Amino acid sequence: MRKIKLIWDFRGNEALEIAKHHCVHLEEFAIQEKLEFYQIDSKPLSEFYAIAFIIVDEKDMIMYRDALQPHRGEIAV
Repeated sequence: MRKIKLIWDFRGNEALEIAKHHCVHLEEFAIQEKLEFYQIDSKPLSEFYAIAFIIVDEKDMIMYRDALQPHRGEIAV
C-alpha cells in the first residue's frame, strides 16, 4: 500500500514553532479518531518557512484530508 505525506506550510518568524505545535494537533487527531500513521514531524526549509507533515496509508488519506485540510500532499518515499 502506498504511503501519502500530507503537508502544511507555515511562513514567518515563528514558522518552525507553529509547525511543531501543529504536529501536536495532528497526533491528537489521529489518536482521537483511532487512525494509524507512520510519522508526524516538522521540518524547517528556510529561516522563515517550515512544514508540518503526517505520513499515512493511502486508504486513510481521505479521512485526514477532509478533516484537516492539508495544503498539499505527495507520495511518501
